[in-house]
Amino acid sequence: MMSPVARRVLLVRGLRAFGDGFVSLLLPAYLITLGFGPLQVGAIATCTLLGSGVMTLAVGMNARRFQYRSLLLAAAVVMSATGLGFSLSVFLPLEHAVLAHVVEDRQRTALFARYSLIGALVGALGALAAGIPELAARALQTDIKVLLQAMFALYGCLGIASAVIYRKMPADLATEAQIPPEPLNKSRKIVYTLAALFSIDAFGGGFIVQSLLALWLFERFELSIRTAATIFFWTGVLSAFSYLLAVRISKRIGLVNTMVFTHLPANVFLILIPFLPTLAWVIVLLLLRSVLSQMDVPTRSSYVMAVVTPSERAAAASMTAVPRSLASSASPFLAGYLLSVSAFGWPLIIGGAIKIVYDVLLLAMFRRVRPPEEAESRGRSKQSS
Repeated sequence: MMSPVARRVLLVRGLRAFGDGFVSLLLPAYLITLGFGPLQVGAIATCTLLGSGVMTLAVGMNARRFQYRSLLLAAAVVMSATGLGFSLSVFLPLEHAVLAHVVEDRQRTALFARYSLIGALVGALGALAAGIPELAARALQTDIKVLLQAMFALYGCLGIASAVIYRKMPADLATEAQIPPEPLNKSRKIVYTLAALFSIDAFGGGFIVQSLLALWLFERFELSIRTAATIFFWTGVLSAFSYLLAVRISKRIGLVNTMVFTHLPANVFLILIPFLPTLAWVIVLLLLRSVLSQMDVPTRSSYVMAVVTPSERAAAASMTAVPRSLASSASPFLAGYLLSVSAFGWPLIIGGAIKIVYDVLLLAMFRRVRPPEEAESRGRSKQSS
């Protein structure tokens, strides 16, 4: 039976994902209506991600001094006040640490998959909702800017709802789990190594954050917001169901192998996309990529929580999330510059190539570092043979 704490975390994940889904598409569209170019859109994305990384670092370094609930409430307030919570990675390390505390090792990957599944499915609905302002503007014959601003206000309301839900959680989640959070100690080396690898992946991913991928589609194929929303809805749905598949695959071949052998072909698809002559083929590869590209999300989160001691989980989640945020903050500006020079799609090629380097390094360095449940299973197999 799922813990009440876990249910609240999953509920907030859904609310936040719905807002993320429409804001990540509407932000570049809104900035374009204000006269911003690709370079300026990339610069704004860089600044928001950089700020997110700094905040996440502060949370990770001080998580042991505050209640998890207080930090989650603060993040929800910032989300409601700015309307830019999609760029705030502060939630992730805190929520990951909470989920890892309230679940057994054997159920951990399944719970993280459910967390990611809810985020992807509801995020897909949010992406579909991004088409509402365009439809409403035509029906009401009003300025689309006003409707776009209303969607940002809706995002703020979702932040308020998140704060209300977190307000009802136990005051001290660490006490409930009997394990007070501590700074990194025993697991420092492995966490720093993972953080360095994840930052490589994130730097590559920053070239293709959803807002910039949408911008590329707007520039290359002159897509409407409604069409882009439909495309991202289906990519989100496929990604969501891939999380469930990731759990089954990881039980057979292990977490690290699942992360690498699904991520690698997805990045090859990404590199091929700019070379395709028609929108139809681009959509096909985007859909194929979405089936594979996100399987590493629940497995990566589960792996980090598995290879550190329980008391270090909050610090580990933050210290692996921060480099991702900081590394990904530089590449949107570069991607914006590349798109301002050419609509060919160089950010997709560069991003895919960098992410392939990450895949190879991760496999080489961590294929023998197994989480407890895999080590136990391997030990039982040896005994039976």
